[in-house]
Formats: sequence, C-alpha cells, structure tokens
Amino acid sequence: MGPTVLVVTALEDITADDVIEALNERGASVVRVDPADIGQGLVFEARLDASNGRWHGHLRTPTRSVALEDITAVYHRRPTPYTDRFGHLPTQQRAFAATEARHGLGSVLANLPAARYVNHPLAVTTADFKPAQLRAAARIGFTVPPTLITNDVQAARRFASEQGPVIYKTFRGLPLSEDGTAGAIWTQQVDPRSFDSSLVVTAHLFQAQVPKTSDVRVTVVGRKAFSTRITAPHGDLDWRRGDWEDLTHIPVPLPPSIEAALFDYLTAFDLAFGCFDFALTGAADNPKHWIWIECNPNGQWGWLPDAPDIAAAFADVLMEEETSGEPSPR
Repeated sequence: MGPTVLVVTALEDITADDVIEALNERGASVVRVDPADIGQGLVFEARLDASNGRWHGHLRTPTRSVALEDITAVYHRRPTPYTDRFGHLPTQQRAFAATEARHGLGSVLANLPAARYVNHPLAVTTADFKPAQLRAAARIGFTVPPTLITNDVQAARRFASEQGPVIYKTFRGLPLSEDGTAGAIWTQQVDPRSFDSSLVVTAHLFQAQVPKTSDVRVTVVGRKAFSTRITAPHGDLDWRRGDWEDLTHIPVPLPPSIEAALFDYLTAFDLAFGCFDFALTGAADNPKHWIWIECNPNGQWGWLPDAPDIAAAFADVLMEEETSGEPSPR
C-alpha cells in the first residue's frame, strides 16, 4: 500500500486532476475532498490524544473514508469557500456556520499528525501579502522595482515625479460581482494627473515601470524549477490581458544565483511550491536583468507547456517520506 495523499480542492479543478493522475501512476492512495461539502457530503470526527497531541479520527465522503492518522501528505489546492456552502442561510447564520466550519474542520485538516503540506494553508496566507513578498524578495537579493504603497495623494504624486512612468497593480484582484460575474483590474500605467481625493479611500500599490523585453514565469516545486519566457505579440504590459493563444512560451535557463534565491524565498515562507513572475530587461543569462514582480504561493501552472513535468514534480514531493514524523510547527 502506497502513501495516502489528501487532495483538498473544489470538484472542478483540472490542475488537481493532473497531480492526482501522477500520484495514481506512482501507486499512492488518493482521497479528494472539498471542505465546503461539510454536511451529508462530508462527515468527520477528530479526537485528540492528550498523551501525544495527535488527532485521530476519520473523514467520510459518500465514496471514501480515510483515517486522519493515515494521511501522509496534503495537497491544498483551491477548496470552495465555506461561505458558498452556507449561502442559503440568513446573514448571521451563514457567517456563524462558515466560521465554525473553518475553525473546526479547516483547522483539523491543517494540523494532521504526520502529514507534509504542499502548501500549508497558513503559510500560503502569510506569503500571499504583497508587502511581505516584496520585503522578503529584497532581503534575499532579488532586484525589486521602486515601490510605494499609500493612500496619500501627494505621496503618490511625488513618487511618480521621482520615478518617471509608474504602474498601478492590485493587491488581491477584483472579487466577483453580486451576480457572480468575474472581472479583472490589470497591471497598467497610470497618469499622476489623474490622482485625486478618491485615492485616500483605500490602499494602492505603485511601482516604477520596468523597461522589460519579456516576462518569465518560474514554477518551483520542491527542489525543481521550471522556467518559461512569455512574450506577448504587442508587448503588453500585462500579458494576462490579451489572448493567451497568441502568447509565445520558450524555456529559458535560470541563472544559478536566481535559482538559489528562489529556493531561499520558499524556505523563508515555509513553502514547498510557488509561481514566480519576473520582468526580463535583457539577456536572460545576466541575473541583473531579472526584475522581481511577485510570487503566487498557490498559483496556476496547468496552461504551461511543461505542465506534465510540473505535475510529476508535485507527485514526487507529496510522496516523499516525512523524516521527522511530525508536521512543521505553525
């Protein structure tokens, strides 16, 4: 019997499907759950052994049952928000039920007795804040564009005057609208003459615009890094904005110092996986041309040409033997 891997994600997740296929090929026992199915679709019990602080019990779905203590690894992908599960309830009841489920079931799944996490949800939360990312990247040695976070109109104007062309980017992206429609606010150049009193309402992220020639997406899983140069046909500032079918993807070697810094970054946030974005300003063999943009600790990679190899790397990490027998402290 192979190791038991718990995959925590929504039902429709083709990226997770690829990792599950790779795990099955290696003989792993895979259990897939969406915590938002709590109810008849997901029943659980967890008892604490006070002598060793371990949780014992079971997760049960209509088709599977797994002992908590048998789970050796957790692939925490993109589960459905608990609030969706309780959307039919009145506001107070919905908030209460979602919070109880997150703190009860969610916390049990984040504290399994001897499981490795890819990635641990608390590590993802910590690493998801852009100010934390930028600080860590600068401290590790990446080249980071001049950056300002502010709600002060005059500070924003001074920054733009000092830096020349500046861009605006969101911290988290645009939530769904009330009718469930998806939207996006792309990274874009901004005219400081448009800054007015509305800027004071919330926080804004401004950076000096980088004179890039292309972008690079680096997907790091464990000790393997997969690097792809992405070129948009019209030199778009944000390559995600156009037709993805028109993008050019070419493998690009990583300078050794950049590769080493990527692993240092993941270690700093206790991550096993991350999707890094860079702006490339010249020849790729010169690390000075690699300009840090961000790291998504739960990013997408299924659309990349080397997705099969990335899925295999996930399976390798999830099936590694835990040397200490205990999860990392959180």
